[in-house]
Formats: sequence, structure tokens, C-alpha cells
Amino acid sequence: KVKEVFASLFTDRAISYRHDRNFDHNKVALAATVQKMVRSETGSAGVMFSLDTETGFRNVVFVTSAWGLGETVVGGTVNPDEFYVFKPTLAEGKDAIIGRTLGSKKVKMVYSPGGGSEIVETNEEERERWSVSNDDVLELSKMAVAIEKHYGFPVDVEWAKDGDTGKLYIVQARPETVASRRKQSLKEEYKLLERGDVVTEGRAVGNKIGSGRVRILSHVDEMASFEEGEVLVADMTDPDWEPIMKKAGAIVTNRGGRTCHAAIIARELGIPAVVGSADATEKMKDGDEVTVVCSEGDTGVIYKGNLPYDRKEEDLSHLPDIPVKIMLNLANPSRAFEYGQLPNAGIGLARLEFVINNVIGIHPRALLGFDKLPAEMRSKILERTKGYADPVSFYVDKIAEGVASLAASVYPKRIIVRLSDFKSNEYKSLLGGPLFEPDEENPMIGFRGAGRYADKAFRECFELELVAIKKVREEMGLTNVEIMVPFVRTLDMAKEVNDIMAANGLRRGENGLKVNMMAELPSNVFLAEEFLDYFDGYSIGSNDLTQLTLGLDRDSGLVAKHFDERDPAVKKALKTIITAAKAKGKYVGICGQGPSDFPDFAQWLTEQGIDSLSLNPDSVIPTWMHLANKENEDDSSPK
Repeated sequence: KVKEVFASLFTDRAISYRHDRNFDHNKVALAATVQKMVRSETGSAGVMFSLDTETGFRNVVFVTSAWGLGETVVGGTVNPDEFYVFKPTLAEGKDAIIGRTLGSKKVKMVYSPGGGSEIVETNEEERERWSVSNDDVLELSKMAVAIEKHYGFPVDVEWAKDGDTGKLYIVQARPETVASRRKQSLKEEYKLLERGDVVTEGRAVGNKIGSGRVRILSHVDEMASFEEGEVLVADMTDPDWEPIMKKAGAIVTNRGGRTCHAAIIARELGIPAVVGSADATEKMKDGDEVTVVCSEGDTGVIYKGNLPYDRKEEDLSHLPDIPVKIMLNLANPSRAFEYGQLPNAGIGLARLEFVINNVIGIHPRALLGFDKLPAEMRSKILERTKGYADPVSFYVDKIAEGVASLAASVYPKRIIVRLSDFKSNEYKSLLGGPLFEPDEENPMIGFRGAGRYADKAFRECFELELVAIKKVREEMGLTNVEIMVPFVRTLDMAKEVNDIMAANGLRRGENGLKVNMMAELPSNVFLAEEFLDYFDGYSIGSNDLTQLTLGLDRDSGLVAKHFDERDPAVKKALKTIITAAKAKGKYVGICGQGPSDFPDFAQWLTEQGIDSLSLNPDSVIPTWMHLANKENEDDSSPK
């Protein structure tokens, strides 16, 4: 067996690997180690990285896990559980798990009675619970950080848990050679210009877009039929498939997670890949034209047809100074580690509704009153909340994980989290929503924002949001999280909301907590000084402020042409808010759409002395450069 170990240096695959990377065949060393066999067939195993594999974000450990021997995770035969752990708060002893995804884990590898190993199906109970505990994830992450510190570079680590003893073991560690070697200041962005019919979805690998003709292969022996630039579609891949993968325009597999072989090779080659789709080989056929999109977060989507897309590359290493802070409007946790690497002073608007709508998808009152719901709806909710202690815990934990991921992406810079501001028609679209929401003629100015929080029909739901925010700040340790309260109509409402937050352990000023108000109503303008008695600053919501100042419905196409944040009346309102905040020495920023759309408007706001402009990620660099050029023009003009 020892001879076989040394002989493995000269397999076709090993020789090809060294040749491609210019390694000297005669200078490669190998040791044959003898170690205890970890009985993970009765426990679990997986792979972890000491950075985010998709974005190169260095402040997290990414852990994957599945039942049985680890080969199923490495080989891509299973969709594993996934965890993100935030390094800075892990070092402080906090509960630093900021993201969790329950994998399907349909199979596991165990030892065969007659020797060797075999793959067997997992049972329903194994599929519906986490294959590793939170405590184990934290302990594994500490090991990954220690290994990274020892070697001085990011690492790719395989681990196993002995099911008999409960002990954790590191079985392999090696350098991470893809994400860690990217030039972080060089940002490449792909953007789909039009959409088509969705064929299937899975986990996105990388952030690119690719298109081409489908070629379905069931075995590596069929590689001769594969042509350059085709989209490789397979159940799964292993190292023998690498020559085919090098020729592919994109890769799609039925099985596998983001640390499987197909994902690792796709990253190395810079090819977009979607893994774990479950049904790609059934939904597609040879010769189909498809577009594989991995540029929109965790979910990779395959569309019918060859769709147009844009590719943009920017070097952010030498941006000029500007006279205002640029923050981000960012609500999607799955894009946080990517966009958080843009130049920024933090996140100026993180909308809680995005997590509630896209990650949870269930009305909070349906979760609070779960036992009284119709049987069919209870069944749907139980399906969505697998892996969590109960439906309410699912709601709280998912909000906490979403906020924590966003906060981690810019830590220790501030993140201003706007509490929920769904309108009744939007809440009604959630599972269970029609049972609890009123019919309103004009939801835009109806039961929304702070007006909901103290109402007996919603207060208990609001308090769940507060439990989640408190968890992020205190248990997870992300104290850079600030709160923003939307649609505060009156001073009494401002006081009442502050009282509710304080009663739920979120008292303004305690543990450094800042509570801001979204200034977006005419009453906020007229009483700009008075509202600051209840808040630490303003974040101006120019969208609602514009529609309510000009008396128009921004959702109506009939009056859309009159909607303009640069209208003199709106500018006068904005100046009033900015002046009041500056006079009291309090923060004032803007997070509406205007500065992202109109660089001249951003310039005007800067001239009024606003502290920050919170922009959509795709507007950060264009607006930054516009302000820098304007500053240079002013400096060079005759005095």
C-alpha cells in the first residue's frame, strides 16, 4: 500500500496537473502517513475553507457537512449542509454562525460489510436535521483559523467526526488556490440584459454568465463527442472529467454542493457552474441553446436561449478622494460578501423586507398562530422550516442570519437596518398573508411602517424582528448594526416605537445602539428638529418624500413623468432636513433612489453638507468618479 501511495505521484491525472501548473516533476515530495481511521460512517464529514470560495471574502470560514464518509461531499454526490462563521466575533467567543443552509443529504457513504465502501440512501430524519451541531461548526472554524494562521494563507480543509466518540478530526489541509489569488481591487461584473424561460436552478459557483449548446454526458468515456464552448450537463463529475471541463462554456450538474469537484474545478478554470440542480439532465436535451447565470447570488439559473449580457471590469485600487461618504443600499445577504468589497463607508440601507420576502416567505402571524392554521398551510410551513426548532424560531433565526451576513460584509463599519416596511398588499403575498391582512384602497399611505409596530394586530410580529436584531448584536457580537424606523408619522409614534424597542431590550444608547429615523414624510420635514429628540439621526427616504411632497403615486404609470427628486419643492424639503440634523450635530444621510440615478443630484446633496450618500452597488463607482471630477474642476477653477 505504501508503494501505491508513492506511485500515485505518476498517474495521468497527477502528471497533467503538474504540467498545467508548471511544477517540476522531480521536485514534488510525498509522505505516506499512517493514522487512525475516523469512524465518520456513523457520524459526519465535510470540507471547509478559511474564506468565502465565491468572492474571496477573508473574514468568514465556510463549512460544509453531510452524513457518513466525506467522499460524498468532495465528489459531489450529495448536497451538503452549509455554514458561514464570522472570524472576528468567533475570536471574541460569540455565537459567530451568520448563515446556515440545510442540504438535502439524500445519500451517504458507509463501509460495506464485505469490505470497501458503498453509498446508501439516508432516512427522512437524517435529511431534515443538520448533520453537525452548531458547537461543532464553531469548533471546526477555530481549527480552520488556527491552520490558516500557522501556514499564513487561506486553506482548504477536510474534516471528519467520529460517530462513536463524537470527536472531530482534521484529515487534510492544503492551500486554497483560487479565490485567495484573485486581485481584490479588480472587480469583474456580469449583468444579464434580458430574461427568458427558466429551465432549472441550483447552487451558483462563481459570479459569471455563460451560454452555449447543451451536451449531456453520462460517462467520461463520451468526451470525444464534446465540443469547445458547449455547456456540459452531467449528473456529477470527478477528476477524470477535467479535460472536458476545460473546454466547457459552462457546467451544470444534478448533484453536488459548492465544495464538490465540479465546483472546485469550475472556479479554477473561471467557468460559470450550477451544481445540485437535481434535474438538469432531465430538463435539458442535447443541442438546446441555454444561458447559465451565476451573477445574481447563491442561486444559479439556467435560461432557455442564448441571452445577451454585459461584462464590466474595473480596477478600484486608486480611487480619488471625495468630500462625502459613500454607503451601500444592500438587502440581499447572498450578494453581501461580493458587494461589501466595493469601496464604502458601510451599508446605509438594509431592507428587512428582502429577507422576509425572499428567504422566509411566510407571514409572521401565520407562524405565531401556526396551530390554528388549515392543515394544508401547516404542511407547507413545516416543509419550509425544516431544521429549525419551531416555525417562530425559523422566522427569528432567518432574519438574524440575513442581517448578520450583511453586517459582517462591512464590519466594523456601520450598517443601518430598516425595520420592516411592507405595505398590506405586499404582506398579503406571503404564505398565510390573505388570512391576516386588510384590503386597503391605497396601501402606499396605509397600514405600514411605524404605524404597524404598536398596533395590536402586528405588535407581536414586530417584536420578533427586535428579538432577531438583539440576537445579532448581543449573541453574534455584530454591534455595528444600527436600527432605522420607517414611516414615522407623528412625535407620539416616535416615542411609542422607542418604548417598544426598549421593552424588548433594544434601548437607544445602550451598548452603543443607535436608532435612526427614515425621514420621508412632510411631517418629518415640518418637525425636523423635534423628531431628533427621539432619534440619533436621519436617513432620508427620497422616494416616499418625493411622492408625498408632489402628491403623486409612484406606482402609477399615469403620473410617473412628474416624479423627480430634483424638483425644487423636494430639494427645499431635503435642505430643511439636512440643516436641522447638522444644527444638532446628528447624522444625516440619504438612501433613496435619486443619488443612484442622477449624479448631479448626488453633487447637489454633497454641497448641502449631507454626511453620506447610500447608493445601489452598480452606481457606486460612476457616482464616485463624478463627484471626484467635479471636485477637481472646482479646485482648478479661478478663485
